[in-house]
Amino acid sequence: MLNESEGERYRRQTMIFGEEGQERLKRATVFIAGTGGLGCPIALYLAAAGVGRIRLADRDTVDLSNLNRQVLHGTPDLGRPKVVSAAEKLAALNPEIAVEAIRTVIDAATVAGLAAGADVIVDAMDNFETRYLLNGAAVERGIPLVHGGISGFFGQATTVIPGRTPCLRCLFPVPPPDETFPALGTTAGVIGLVQANETIKYLTGSGDLLAGRLLLWDGARSTMETIPVERQAGCPACGHLHEEVRP
Repeated sequence: MLNESEGERYRRQTMIFGEEGQERLKRATVFIAGTGGLGCPIALYLAAAGVGRIRLADRDTVDLSNLNRQVLHGTPDLGRPKVVSAAEKLAALNPEIAVEAIRTVIDAATVAGLAAGADVIVDAMDNFETRYLLNGAAVERGIPLVHGGISGFFGQATTVIPGRTPCLRCLFPVPPPDETFPALGTTAGVIGLVQANETIKYLTGSGDLLAGRLLLWDGARSTMETIPVERQAGCPACGHLHEEVRP
């Protein structure tokens, strides 16, 4: 049940999905992988919306080159762990929620523990090696994965529902070359908010998800479109799920 303070804090959004939807948010645990350009707006808006437990995982410290886009960190945070800096800001924004700040590498040894108990996994990473690990954890445990990525003015997002939609390996069977890509704060903001919105919709049962659709944002032209995407029967990550649902 919502307490009196929560009832007032979330009054304008319970007009959308009711107290039952808000209580679903309160009971939810969301694992956000990364507290950088995407992770910051995702975490900020999920905290504001009242997601009850937010689990942040990142190994890095705040660097000056981060500050054009990583909006939970400021100049006084330089050199501090990103998860600590982010957790402090989220706690100040909404003391009604719990924030777990886990400073760790997301790898094959840690991903299962980080995903344990999560209702949604949010991919806020900048490399496909880690994204594939998150995708594997999501598929194995049947947890939705909300993916986002950016480069310069361009961004993309989709929501993976294991067994029902294409997984990340279906969409990107071969990772792009590892490189330092341009990053604009406004692009990260747009895509991060799409990811936060997808998470809220899933948890409250509202609206239509980006399930089986890839959203493409072109900030240079201010256009946004979605294209249909399909499951790949031979996908090494989720192909076995498709076989299981065949008659």
